[in-house]
Amino acid sequence: MTTTPIKRALISVFDKTGIVDFSRALADEFGVEIISTGGTAKLLADAGVPVTQVETVTGAGEMLDGRVKTLHPRIHAGILADRRNPDHVQQLADAGIEPIDLVVVNLYP
Repeated sequence: MTTTPIKRALISVFDKTGIVDFSRALADEFGVEIISTGGTAKLLADAGVPVTQVETVTGAGEMLDGRVKTLHPRIHAGILADRRNPDHVQQLADAGIEPIDLVVVNLYP
C-alpha cells in the first residue's frame, strides 16, 4: 500500500480544544493547506494560522445558523474522490476541485 502525503485538510469543530496547536503543526511543519468554517476559521486566523474559508472553496455562504456550510459538491467530491481512479482524477480536474486529504470534525452536542 502506498501512502499519499496530506496536502489539504478540512477542519470544522464545535469543541475547539487543541485545534490551534494541531492546525498550526499541520500548516507549519507539514505545509498542509487548511480549509475551515465559521468560528473555527476565525479562531485559526486570529491565532495566525493560515486558513482558507470554506466559502472561498464552495462559493456559497453558511445556512441554518452555520449548520450547513460544508455540504457542497466541491467539498464532498474533494473528500470522496478515489485518486487511484483516473476517471475521478479527471472529473476533479475538469471541475477545478482540489482533493481533500484529511477531515477533522466533531459535531454539535
